[in-house]
Amino acid sequence: MVLAGLFGALLFLALVAGDWFYFSSQSAKAGTYGCRIAGAPDQAPWPSLAEIGSRFDADGRLRLPNGFAHFFPTERRIVLRSQQGFLPSRFRTAWPLKASLELAPEERTTRVTCIKRIPWCSAILTSLWFLTVGAGTLTFVILYLADGGLASLSTILMGLGILGIGLLVLAFGLVTIAFAYRLENHRLNLAYQDLRAALEKAPDHQDK
Repeated sequence: MVLAGLFGALLFLALVAGDWFYFSSQSAKAGTYGCRIAGAPDQAPWPSLAEIGSRFDADGRLRLPNGFAHFFPTERRIVLRSQQGFLPSRFRTAWPLKASLELAPEERTTRVTCIKRIPWCSAILTSLWFLTVGAGTLTFVILYLADGGLASLSTILMGLGILGIGLLVLAFGLVTIAFAYRLENHRLNLAYQDLRAALEKAPDHQDK
C-alpha cells in the first residue's frame, strides 16, 4: 500500500510537471494549450501581417520589457507570456497566464483576438478543491441537522461555528485566486502593452 501510494504521488507530480512544462514550451501547438478562461477582440486595428512579422527576429521571437512574444506566421498567431520558461526568475503563482493572439488579416490592418489560458492542472485542481470543500461543508450541514443539530442552543452554536469555518475556507480560497489572477493578469497586460508599443514603432527603431 505504501509503494502504491508513493507511485501514485510520483505519477501525480509527473503529470503536473508535464502539464506546466508543455504549457511553458515554445512550440506552435503549445501556444493554444491550456484552459481558456477569457477571450476578447482588440478593438484597435493592428498593422498588417507583414509589418508584424518584420518586428520579430528570424526565429519569430521578440523580447519585451515585461515579457516575451513568439510569432507563428503559418498559424497566424502570436503567443504572449509575461514570463518565459518552466522555471522563471520572478515569483510565479499557481495560476500563470499566457495569451494567444489570433491574427485575422483585413486589407491593410489585422484584427486580433486575445485568448487567455492557464495550465489544465491549475484549473482542474482548483475546481476539485472548491468542490471538495463545498461538498464537505454541505454534507456536514445535512448530516448535522439529521442527527439533531437543532436540539439545543449549544449544538446550534457548534454547528454554526463549524459551518462558519467551512465558509471562511471557501472565502480564503476565493480571495487567493482573485489576488493571483489580478497579479498574473496585470503582468500579462504589461507585456501586451509592450507588444503594441513595439509594433507601432518604425522598423528602423525596433531593437531585435
